[in-house]
Amino acid sequence: MLKKPEVSHLIRELWQLTALSQEQFAARLGVAYCTVNRWENGHIQPSALALKQIKTLLKELKNSPEAILQDRSQKLLNPYFSPEESSVP
Repeated sequence: MLKKPEVSHLIRELWQLTALSQEQFAARLGVAYCTVNRWENGHIQPSALALKQIKTLLKELKNSPEAILQDRSQKLLNPYFSPEESSVP
């Protein structure tokens, strides 16, 4: 499980990377807006299922045709998920 400060940083960075509204970002992850807000503010941590969704979204961005998305998503995958979890099959 990620530490609270790490979770809030990961959520904020990923949300900004996707260029979605916080409501759209929450819907993309299958959670309520207030849940994302609580993650970002460090009040709660994402569940294992939510972390899986976050990792999946990062992997999708890593496979984007845009080099900046590839680079930034990889930079988020590396520190937050182990290399085995971060690699794309």
